[in-house]
Amino acid sequence: MTKYVALLRAVNVGGTGKLPMTELKSMCESSGFLNARTYIASGNVVFESKLAEAAVKAKLERCMATYAGKPVDVLVRTGPEMAAVLAANPFKSRAANATVAIFLDERPPKGALKTITGQAEEEVALGTREIYVHYGAGMGRSKLKIPAAKKGTARNMNTVAKLAEWASG
Repeated sequence: MTKYVALLRAVNVGGTGKLPMTELKSMCESSGFLNARTYIASGNVVFESKLAEAAVKAKLERCMATYAGKPVDVLVRTGPEMAAVLAANPFKSRAANATVAIFLDERPPKGALKTITGQAEEEVALGTREIYVHYGAGMGRSKLKIPAAKKGTARNMNTVAKLAEWASG
């Protein structure tokens, strides 16, 4: 049995994609995932499954499309992968709530940093299947655009730490 973290994209953010976390937990349970547990209202769930990552992702995306009536991207990591994302954070000395990991399905393209626009005080670094960003002046005022992150979903390092803790062991 593998512990997984599923991160839903564009759920309960800016008034779009409303999804009560009780519904997300129920969807996971009805999909056969065990010990489902949600964290904050932004589409984070930890659970156990015998399925491979791709099958978990496909199953959750089908459930979400049925629920929402439109595609909802789901990014999936195992417990050890989530712990590795936390450990690899290149901005550990910066505020955890001003530093995010943008989760992607695949490795960011090699030239991803060259296509960034609007960068001011933000620091950006590539990870394995993540892009790390520290928002120096705050995320709300940032004009940063990262084309390689368009299909990703961001979580601040406090959230990453909690999800890694829940998915460990």
